[in-house]
Amino acid sequence: MTETETRNHHAGRQQNGGAMAEASTVEDVFDDTYEEKDGPKPPRMLVWRNIILMTLLHIGALYGLILIPNASVLTIAWTAVCYLISALGVTAGAHRLWSHRSYKASFPLRVFLALANSMAFQQNDIYEWARDHRVHHKYSETDADPHNATRGFFFAHIGWLLVRKHPDVIEKGKKLELSDLKADKVVMFQRRHYKLSVVMLCFLVPTLVPWYFWGESLSVGYFVPGLLRYAVVLNATWLVNSAAHIWGTRPYDKTINPRENPLVAFSAIGEGFHNYHHTFPFDYATSEFGCKLNLTTAFIDTMCYLGLAKDPKRVSKEMITARIQRTGDGSNKSG
Repeated sequence: MTETETRNHHAGRQQNGGAMAEASTVEDVFDDTYEEKDGPKPPRMLVWRNIILMTLLHIGALYGLILIPNASVLTIAWTAVCYLISALGVTAGAHRLWSHRSYKASFPLRVFLALANSMAFQQNDIYEWARDHRVHHKYSETDADPHNATRGFFFAHIGWLLVRKHPDVIEKGKKLELSDLKADKVVMFQRRHYKLSVVMLCFLVPTLVPWYFWGESLSVGYFVPGLLRYAVVLNATWLVNSAAHIWGTRPYDKTINPRENPLVAFSAIGEGFHNYHHTFPFDYATSEFGCKLNLTTAFIDTMCYLGLAKDPKRVSKEMITARIQRTGDGSNKSG
């Protein structure tokens, strides 16, 4: 962003800061007191282990695409089920529940979401994911943002995982209040046993279920519901950090980068209404439009109906309308 855009960005955040701070229970409100350090940026240090593993993963995923014609209908259906479970572990779990505390979940639901999160194998365990995501909201599009989209699409999408974190990301992450995460026994159990849970749930279960129950080959099981499903979930999630910060409309706050992107919302089961989400980060639906293109909201609503979740936070229509009129880009189509 230019200097003017940055000032506007901060001003827009400051205008809504009071409302967000009042409704939010975690540190997800933009901090307009942070200033990037003058002088040259620290050199980028490549993380070769991640580069090699991500390269191998995507090669394996491409091979999985080739194997799809050899997969049975049951295996294709199982792949879709694994995709949905994995995605919910990120969207309903690490994101809306543990990062933003936008609703409350019962112990059984938290256990399911933690297991689903391990199947997703996204950016480390729930504790680290939520910590980094809170830093992302608090210092969005600055050096302290782990996947700062002003550094380009590739960096925001995957590049940030291939290099060492900017020192400001580490510094600000250490200063966040994370006592709610530390007090959650499910979060800390998953953290202690994360590597084993990932091996079992991200790789072994997707591979062995079709092999054991309907005689699918191990190669198809490993490369289709295993690696291909995993790579697609990863990239769908990364698109929220990249595409949804670059392309789309800004009906709620034109002074910030995050956008409304329906294609990202579809692939990430509801996480593409990103201008709304960064304007009202405490809203459990992350969208003005409820379950529309938003399977995660439908899932949380169902859990509330079944008594497994409660107290979903929502933004009033009056607050949304007032914000649209004050800072929107004129593209809003409420309904």
